[in-house]
Amino acid sequence: MKTLKLIIAMAAFLQFWGSSSQAQIKVGDKIPAFSLQDQNGKTFDVSTVLGKQPLVIYFYPKDETSVCTKEACSFRDSYQDFQHYGAMVIGISSDNVASHRSFATHHNLPFTLLSDPKNEVRKLFGVPKTFVIPGRVTYVVDKKGIVVHEFNSLRDGEKHVTESLEALRKM
Repeated sequence: MKTLKLIIAMAAFLQFWGSSSQAQIKVGDKIPAFSLQDQNGKTFDVSTVLGKQPLVIYFYPKDETSVCTKEACSFRDSYQDFQHYGAMVIGISSDNVASHRSFATHHNLPFTLLSDPKNEVRKLFGVPKTFVIPGRVTYVVDKKGIVVHEFNSLRDGEKHVTESLEALRKM
């Protein structure tokens, strides 16, 4: 009986603090439709770019934190490479529009940052979290909206860029 109670308690703990990756978008899946506010307060609707260009959509925990800043600056430093492949880079976190605007200005980020304050798009994609830390997952999406590559690493933000460029090269 004690063992059963312990298993139930552990399951409840993991459900509350973790996130099931069973619903996570995977390679071969079509991305869900979504719209969010960008760093300039304009509504970005993903359906307006599907069919036109590949997308690199990266979810990150928080503006101005160490790994997130390194990741964003790495995307910035490789931005011309993404343009070479015709890809649009989109960063998504729960930070508000003003935070994104400040983050983009502070680090000269030339790409779109989307505000997902209720984590609705994060949940649509099934981005897992580690305990209470939102996950860091990047999706490379072809023109048709199909995920061709997915990379998940909370600690290695810069590798999200190299993984994305390699996936675009193979497309």
